[in-house]
Amino acid sequence: MSVRRLEGKAVALTGAAGGIGSLVAARMQSEGAHVTGIDRLPCKDCDDHVVADLAEPGDLARLGERLASRRIDILVNLAGLQYFGPFEDQSADAIRTGYLVNLVAPAALIAAVLPAMRARRSGQIVNIGSVMGAVNYPFFAAYSSAKAGLRGLSEGIRREVQADGIAVTYIAPRAVRTAFNNAKVNAFMDATGMKADDPADVADHIGDAIARRRKDVSIGAPERFFTRLNALLPRLVDAGLAGQASKARALFPS
Repeated sequence: MSVRRLEGKAVALTGAAGGIGSLVAARMQSEGAHVTGIDRLPCKDCDDHVVADLAEPGDLARLGERLASRRIDILVNLAGLQYFGPFEDQSADAIRTGYLVNLVAPAALIAAVLPAMRARRSGQIVNIGSVMGAVNYPFFAAYSSAKAGLRGLSEGIRREVQADGIAVTYIAPRAVRTAFNNAKVNAFMDATGMKADDPADVADHIGDAIARRRKDVSIGAPERFFTRLNALLPRLVDAGLAGQASKARALFPS
């Protein structure tokens, strides 16, 4: 019999009703975890669920209180919101909502579960970012910068809790074939030859990284290379992305 690496672990998973979320929930359940799904819709593939809108301050506050009062061994911040297009075409409310879902909500939920994890001297925080959080993409500026913030948050908290027995895992997928991508995003990927991963493969990567308590996982060898290149020679990457920016701009005639 194979060892179930998450046997008896209580997991809170945001974005659990989505295309990747439901698969991640199944992977974690197969490893023995009890998964509480969190989303704006009921999460039928989870053991139980909480319906909440992470962009609503009241919902977020109530969710934080609920998680703080329960044993949560693993918090997985998977919920995300993506905007593709000219930055100035977003309303102030749309910009605010994106940052709330992609960065503020994960930070608030981490703050809610950390005290109990510190007291037990065990636990795991898992933040699902994006390769765009390391290589900031034109026409995805708000999304990229929020994921860059999530990456920095993960690193800072990891250093803060490293003596407390708490693991912090940051996972950066690349493009995935889900409904997260609208028609414009799909047209951009076609125009640039960008490949999209199968959701099941991405869920496998995420599930394995969680079970192994890995620190940083970037999915895709080319993406890992460009992450390092962007850190060392960002102006070279500027030039490399100029062609993709031009193709994206063509999708949004003024």
